[in-house]
Amino acid sequence: MAGTTKPSRDSAQFAGQVNRMFDRVASRYDALNSVMTAGLHHRWRERAGDRAALEAGESALDICCGTGDLTLELAGRVAPGGHVVGCDFSEPMLDLAREKARERGADGVRFEWADALSLPYDAGRFDAVTVGFGIRNLADLERGLAEMARVLRPGGRLVVLEITQPTRPPLSTFFSLWFDRIVPMLGSFSDDSEAYTYLPESVRSFPNPNRLAGLMHDAGIERVRWTVLAGGIIAIHSGIRG
Repeated sequence: MAGTTKPSRDSAQFAGQVNRMFDRVASRYDALNSVMTAGLHHRWRERAGDRAALEAGESALDICCGTGDLTLELAGRVAPGGHVVGCDFSEPMLDLAREKARERGADGVRFEWADALSLPYDAGRFDAVTVGFGIRNLADLERGLAEMARVLRPGGRLVVLEITQPTRPPLSTFFSLWFDRIVPMLGSFSDDSEAYTYLPESVRSFPNPNRLAGLMHDAGIERVRWTVLAGGIIAIHSGIRG
């Protein structure tokens, strides 16, 4: 965000700054995701969908849904008779998600605005809750996890798909080069280059997989396990609400 300070979790303006940042990058978000991940982000979302273990007729909530790829992945798994809600705080992202749903003729899915830290859904409403590449953007991670657990039914599944930072070379060296130099350079082609400077900063400040598992447990999620993909760059956590 040229001319503004970078988002800081110590700042009361964090959520608003991140919101405006994603509004500005929405139009090129999908294209840059594909370039940065060599298209693998689609497969990672499929793996996250597997972990949600949804069946026909069930319901799911996809938080921080962005342009809707994971939401639509889940929608295909609950058909027929099920429903999926994708929620986000960026209306431009939601507009793109709705357009995708129309183009694909997706049934049983809707996209709506919501604050992940204060979800407008009843307790125990969903069979599964997912969040893909969005949880590290929450101003209050513990509060966000507590909200996810709240809207899950007892026995429901929480799945978190997120970038993680490898700690061992040579991958840690490559990761640093890619995220600290190449990703910001790719961001120069977006409508908000600073968003892609924020990206590596947000990954570095995010808890490692073991710590995230502990925070999920503290929020009431049991039997938490995680899988590391792409040589240690991607982690999928999942667990059951007690």
